Amino acid sequence: MHYQAPTRLSAAILDWAGTVVDFGSFAPTRIFVEAFAQFDIELSLDEARGPMGMGKWDHIRTLCDQPAVAERYQRRFGRAPTDADVTAIYERFMPLQIAKVGEHSALIPGALETIAALRERGLRIGSCSGYPLAVMGKVVELAAAKGYSPDHVVATDEVPKGRPSPAQALANVIALGLDDVAACVKVDDTEPGILEGRAAGMWTVALRFSGNFLGLTWDEYQALPAERRTAERTRIDGLFAGSRPHYLIDTIAELPAVIDHINARLARGESPQAC
Repeated sequence: MHYQAPTRLSAAILDWAGTVVDFGSFAPTRIFVEAFAQFDIELSLDEARGPMGMGKWDHIRTLCDQPAVAERYQRRFGRAPTDADVTAIYERFMPLQIAKVGEHSALIPGALETIAALRERGLRIGSCSGYPLAVMGKVVELAAAKGYSPDHVVATDEVPKGRPSPAQALANVIALGLDDVAACVKVDDTEPGILEGRAAGMWTVALRFSGNFLGLTWDEYQALPAERRTAERTRIDGLFAGSRPHYLIDTIAELPAVIDHINARLARGESPQAC
């Protein structure tokens, strides 16, 4: 038997918040601020956004390891935050997230049209998120009511290790019965999500403006003057540089053209691992 490289994409593995739903990725970040506040620990929205894309327990652990946050915790409780403290914050975070995720569940403009275009090109639609299963159930239900139902969903607590591990992306590959990771593209608005796709051996597409790095609502984004958008593209491209996405686009609405470009590269014998 001989290895035959794929000549076309067979699947897109899409992130959720900041990629397909919740323009600006507000649902998880604002709840982190509220959860920490219940322990009398001040957390800014910018600080909450820092580790976005990781599983939520790991996200809280990373926040607690930040020197400024650890210092506030030390002043409040007289000690550095332990894993037990992280779990306590996480247990406050979960019911808040489940209760409020619906407030930021709108589909990102262009998402449904893009997904329809991908299906027309023969792609299966997988998905994964930093949300745990208890939250994902609500997110999936709300998205289905708005017309979006991917072929498979993997929550962060359904695999042994969350992002930037490739486990969630690869769980989609297995569940969808796909033959080659090089025929898959991972689309995400965070560095851990792009690293996940890279580690899985997939093509990767980073989203600049719909997610965590810009952190604006759709209306705020639409109101940005052209020169500000240009400056933000440069800034955000720099933030993504270390994770080495194959492509950077503004929002998911631009994805079909990227799919066509990747298919042309695959037809020429190129692979994501070599780029």
